[in-house]
Amino acid sequence: MRAEAGADVPTGAESSALTQSPSWLRGAALYQIYPLSFRDRNGDGWGDLDGVLEGLEHVASLGVDGVWISPFYPSPWKDFGYDVADHRAVDPRMGSLATFDRVVERAHGLGLKVLVDLVCGHTSDAHGWFVDSRRSRSGERADWYVWADAKPDGTPPNNWLSVFGGAAWTWEPRRRQYYLHHFLSSQPALNLHCKAAVQAVCDTAAFWAERGVDGFRIDAVDFFAHDPELRSNPPALWSGAEPPLKPFALQRHVHDMMHPSVTAVLARLRATIDRYPGRVLLGELSSQPGAGQRMAAYCTPHGLHAAYTLSLAKQPFTAKGFAQALTGTPRPEAICWSLSNHDVERAASRWLPPNADARDFNALLAVLMASLPGTVCLYQGEELALPNAVLEQHQLRDPFGITYWPDFAGRDGSRTPIPWRADEPNAGFGGGEPWLPVVDAHVPLAVDRQERAPDSPLALWRTALGLRRNHAALSTGTVGAVEERGGVLAFERTEGDERLLAVFNLTDQPAEHPVRYKGELSPLALPRAPGAGTPELSADGRTLILPPLAAFLARRGSVG
Repeated sequence: MRAEAGADVPTGAESSALTQSPSWLRGAALYQIYPLSFRDRNGDGWGDLDGVLEGLEHVASLGVDGVWISPFYPSPWKDFGYDVADHRAVDPRMGSLATFDRVVERAHGLGLKVLVDLVCGHTSDAHGWFVDSRRSRSGERADWYVWADAKPDGTPPNNWLSVFGGAAWTWEPRRRQYYLHHFLSSQPALNLHCKAAVQAVCDTAAFWAERGVDGFRIDAVDFFAHDPELRSNPPALWSGAEPPLKPFALQRHVHDMMHPSVTAVLARLRATIDRYPGRVLLGELSSQPGAGQRMAAYCTPHGLHAAYTLSLAKQPFTAKGFAQALTGTPRPEAICWSLSNHDVERAASRWLPPNADARDFNALLAVLMASLPGTVCLYQGEELALPNAVLEQHQLRDPFGITYWPDFAGRDGSRTPIPWRADEPNAGFGGGEPWLPVVDAHVPLAVDRQERAPDSPLALWRTALGLRRNHAALSTGTVGAVEERGGVLAFERTEGDERLLAVFNLTDQPAEHPVRYKGELSPLALPRAPGAGTPELSADGRTLILPPLAAFLARRGSVG
């Protein structure tokens, strides 16, 4: 494999042009739109940009600050949008560039910022860049992807594994070399040690910035760069009677990803978008160990404005897990919290305690998310308290889920269409046969029904997000005094003279929490499910008594 030197960190005038994080992202609430499942307006069974356009008023009514729109680019749809065949166009089934421009204009008219996915680390094998690269070893784009010769026995150059299963290398007969793919074999990895490839990615960011987007959600940042020497990964230590379901977990991923030159690639992207005032970079980190340290390394004036990882979402729902997430990085204000998204089971199902009331749990999640520092991001349908859809094997579309069925059902359960109108075909998603089914459990939770119910999950989420918007301590304040006791999580949020105590009982059993303040606590009115219990202070004011799945927010006095 030939590779030029990696993208260098900007110096001189270029470095001085870099600015601190724009204020709009810190403390903001975002809403992720997965357009394939948001709304279908042309009747072909696939969500589209006209559907996004039609649903923006609903999104704005939640009180969020911006939308993140998942891929809508031309694609063979083998990984449902994340296998991009053209970074600077709209897939015909999704609309056109003119449709996209109308989405941006309408979003801005509603006061919403717009982030789009920037898939920098890989493309589809149908992308023109890859078609050129695989043609020969000497073309203009010959080094834009990660190519390597076979070992003398014809096997791949090392032991790297794909996240989706099997070797991370596929033989390409035209070049008589292997190419690297971290995911599907149809998603070849870009070689971001190559300056020309990095420049092409930066030019793509500039293309969309010129069209008015306010920033980018950058996919799979940790996979941007690998060890140029292609050394094999060492084995991981694991214990148990059986090996893990996914062989990717059998390695320590110290050479195939998370190479230090990731920061240099981010610096080139940051230098590009800093030419457009107010644009931001929000990066997705993997769940590999050390995410907090990488977040601090990546979120700098030369890199990302904020980052998130699904590490928390892949853990049990415990006070300890949240406390570790809050204290696991020196820059909690740079975290973007996402409890659900298109890659994991919905939190309403994944974390629901066995004896819990789903309505109480939804209210707890809403207040908890609204109280977290940094940025928060709702996934479409979360405001409706949608449970994860249960699908039959023949209904699956996700190649990841198909590979590991039935032990792992994949990602389709969180990607089914949003129910808009309960009494219409396909719950108002669209007239054609949906690409994934509208499940019966979702129909009663349709938007139109919840709009008519003042105590619906939708109403609770609006109230919780309103609290975040109206209290600077919750949106832009610092976080401190993080504590976990059994199943209770507590922390403080402070901004100026406003000091708030936040306490959450994450269990389905009553709990108590000691109060260590001399001053009085003034509880805030919180959204609660019908019939839910209310936290109370003991007669001496020293103990907070919490019903199951209860949230408590209060202005507080001086520390005792």
